[in-house]
Amino acid sequence: MNSIKLGAALALVISAGAATANPMVGGAAMYSTKTIVQNAVNSKDHTTLVAAVKAGGLVDTLSGKGPFTVFAPTNAAFAKLPAGTVETLVKPENKAMLDKILTYHVVPGRVTAQQIAAMAARHGGTAMLKTVEGENLKFMKSGKGWMVVDAKGDKSRITIANVMQSNGVIHVVDTVLMP
Repeated sequence: MNSIKLGAALALVISAGAATANPMVGGAAMYSTKTIVQNAVNSKDHTTLVAAVKAGGLVDTLSGKGPFTVFAPTNAAFAKLPAGTVETLVKPENKAMLDKILTYHVVPGRVTAQQIAAMAARHGGTAMLKTVEGENLKFMKSGKGWMVVDAKGDKSRITIANVMQSNGVIHVVDTVLMP
């Protein structure tokens, strides 16, 4: 009887650990065994991002081996853009600009919040990461979390960090980053 209780308690601890390793995003469970795209399509908070990734032709890339670190803007982040911006960007004739913006949200490798913090600690409180697009993102501590500063000086807060994927990691952000 005690071994059954111990087993149940152990299963509860293991499942609780898994839940904290991969938080719910947009009302959907995120699975570390799935790719960035496989998980993102299930988040109700990332439907605009998924539509943009499809329009940009980046589904295969972000479904690939990676690893990639994606700073994933929510629908609310896209809603902060001037009216009509998203509709304009997803038009076929604007694919180059859309791809530039989307790849600015992607860093090669699997970079966790802890790694960003360690880089910042070594460099006077800020960290820099080069995006797939080619420009840098700057990171700095803000309260208990992290801010991402884009090339224009605009700031985005990481609202959910370390959502582990089979081909990388997602950090949910509250503002679209602009190169």
